Amino acid sequence: MKCSVGSAGRVLVIRLEDGDILHECVERAAKENGIVRAAVMALGGADRGSRMVVGPKDGRADRIEPMMAQLAGESELAAVGTLFPDENGEPSLHMHASAGRDGRSVTGCVRAGVKVWLIQEVVVIEILGTSSHRAKDPRTGFHLLEP
Repeated sequence: MKCSVGSAGRVLVIRLEDGDILHECVERAAKENGIVRAAVMALGGADRGSRMVVGPKDGRADRIEPMMAQLAGESELAAVGTLFPDENGEPSLHMHASAGRDGRSVTGCVRAGVKVWLIQEVVVIEILGTSSHRAKDPRTGFHLLEP
């Protein structure tokens, strides 16, 4: 386990609108407001055609290949994530969501492109006092958190 300690700073309250792409808008709002580390929550609608990474084809393979899922229709969405700088100092969102419609749900990472249906509400809580960042892991290719 690796750990660092920080404290809460500013809070961004964001309303995303129809057609916005969730991860792109959160990263842009964070950058425009000088926030590079944060906890993030989102709630609202996800549009048909939105895509999520839903797991690896084989989690123990030498080369990890992601599986993708596409939402078949407009769905309700709840998501949580973290925002930390990448190797270039840019805010990078890692967020998992569950989107449901008519008793069926898809859960996964929003990075593949979750498009807003009508509205999503996002709260970004800045984390101060830590140098935590994301660094590319050579084995997996993932950008892992380094607290």
